[in-house]
Amino acid sequence: MNKRQSSLETTILIIELLKRIPKSWGITAQELKAQLAEIGMDRDIHTIQRHLKSLVESSHFPIDMDDRSKPYGYRWSNQAVGFTVNSMSIQESLILQMAHETLKNLLPSSLMDSMSGFFEEANRNISHAQDPAKEIQWLSKVVVAPETQPLLPPELQPEVFNQVSCALYNNCWLDITYRNAGGDVKEKTIMPLGLAQQGPRLYLVCRFKGYEDDRILALHRMISARSTSMPFEHPVNFDLKQYSDEARFTFGEGRKVKLSFRINKDAGLHILESRLSEDQTYSEHEDCYEISASVVDSRQLEWWLNGFGEDAWDISCQAVDKEAEV
Repeated sequence: MNKRQSSLETTILIIELLKRIPKSWGITAQELKAQLAEIGMDRDIHTIQRHLKSLVESSHFPIDMDDRSKPYGYRWSNQAVGFTVNSMSIQESLILQMAHETLKNLLPSSLMDSMSGFFEEANRNISHAQDPAKEIQWLSKVVVAPETQPLLPPELQPEVFNQVSCALYNNCWLDITYRNAGGDVKEKTIMPLGLAQQGPRLYLVCRFKGYEDDRILALHRMISARSTSMPFEHPVNFDLKQYSDEARFTFGEGRKVKLSFRINKDAGLHILESRLSEDQTYSEHEDCYEISASVVDSRQLEWWLNGFGEDAWDISCQAVDKEAEV
C-alpha cells in the first residue's frame, strides 16, 4: 500500500469515527470497532484507541473522554455541534422534526440521545432558513387525528424508560418493581422482548424469569427498573409483529374468525374504503351493506362492533379452520 492510499484510508477511518461519536452519551472504542466492522472497516482495537486519543488531544474537535473507569467512553462536548459530512436540506429537516415525536417512544433512549445533534441541526436549519415562516407554518398545517377519544398519556418515569429500552436493545435481563392493575407491588426479573405503543400508552412484552409464556406489562405501572449486565438469547420462537397481528395487545388470543354483519350505509361506507382484511367482500342492499371478512377475534373487535349500536345487525363470527387458511 503506497503512502497516499494509506493516508486516504486513515482519513476515511477518522471521518467514520467522528460520525459515530454521540453527543449525549459515551461510546467505547469496542463499540465503535463493532460499528465499523458492520460497514466493512474491520480495524484492530489498538488502532481505534490510538485515533480516539489523537482526536481528544486535538484542538480541532471538542471531544471528551470519560476515563473514570474502563472501558473509556467518548462523546462530543456539550458545546459541540457534532459532525456531519453534509448538512440537511430544509425538506429533510422538516421530515426529521416531524418524526421526532413518534421516534422518541419507539427507539432506545441511547439512540435518541445519539440523534440529538441531528434534531438540533434540523431545528437550526428551519429557524435560519431564508424564508422560515413557510417551514414553521408547515408544522402547524399537518396533524395526526385520533380515531378514538383522545387520552393524555399516563405518567412515565424517564429513568424507567431509559432502563427498559437499554435492556431491550442489549438483550439483557431487567429487574423491575411493578404495580399491577389491582394495586399489588411485586419485584420481578424479566426478559424484555418487544415494545409497543398503543395510543398514548407503552407496553412491554416480556417473559418472567423461570417461565416460558409471554406477558404484557404497562410501562407506566413500573415503579422502578434496572437493566442488568446479564445477557440472554432472544427466543427464536417470538415474533413481535406476529404477536401484534394476533391481537394480543387488544385482548385477543390469535383466533381467526369469519366475521359477517349488516350495517347501515351511512355508518358502513368507510369500511368499504378502509377494509377489515384483504379478503373482505360485500354486497349492497337497498338500506345496508352486507360485509364479510376474516379477522382476529378480540375484545377490541367486540367493542368496535358494539360501537355501531343499532346501525349494525345480523352479526356472526364463525371460527376459521387453520388448515383452510394455509
